[in-house]
Amino acid sequence: MSIKGKVVVITGASSGIGAATAKLLAAKGAKVVLGARREERLQALSQAIGDNAVYQVTDVTDRQQVRALIDLAVSKFGRVDVLYNNAGTMPQGNLSDREYDKWQMMLNVNIMGVLNGIGEVLPIMQKQHDGLIIATDSVAGHVVYPASAVYNGTKYAVRAIMEGLRQEEKEHGIRSTIVSPGAVRTELVNTIGNTQIQAGISELMNADDRQGLALNPEDIANAVLFAIDQPKHVAISEVLVRPAQQEV
Repeated sequence: MSIKGKVVVITGASSGIGAATAKLLAAKGAKVVLGARREERLQALSQAIGDNAVYQVTDVTDRQQVRALIDLAVSKFGRVDVLYNNAGTMPQGNLSDREYDKWQMMLNVNIMGVLNGIGEVLPIMQKQHDGLIIATDSVAGHVVYPASAVYNGTKYAVRAIMEGLRQEEKEHGIRSTIVSPGAVRTELVNTIGNTQIQAGISELMNADDRQGLALNPEDIANAVLFAIDQPKHVAISEVLVRPAQQEV
């Protein structure tokens, strides 16, 4: 799939991986449709990209808002070639902390947010008999570690959902990809909530690139570009991207 002229919808687009991906794809000639909750960030990013970008405030837990974002892509550009489900949240803590509200939020954003995107774009892609759906998963969806059981669970669920999507929709010309980053310097660290864990992860984020302890959003954008820039007979199901010195 050549990048130039492709219509790519990106959620979680106001910062971090989403913003870096939008800039990279637009620079390659894609038309990007940006969704996130922070309108000022979206507006600034859209203006920086120019005519190949449009945006709409989107909370991925609200299916009607996700539908409106997909509808914007179709009304503005006539089709949707790629949906990149990128929005996510990462509260951390032991199960004994009993943080039910945070658990529910993770389920709503990390799982239902992905399902809302899939559900709203599938009729369009089935009609086109063409499309690629990408989700930002995580190394946490491949390994489990303490103080992250619920987050791990949401990311394992995304892996299962995206593999099921691949199997169900391959006859409709629809492919699926998960991109699983390790530690990345994004605002996701601000959603951790546990001050001790956040301090440890922030230390990784502040490390120099030469230490190989954290990735930049642009590193993940390159992985997304790779997945998109494949011929239609090639399906990139999973891409794991770790900092070179990450242990798990």
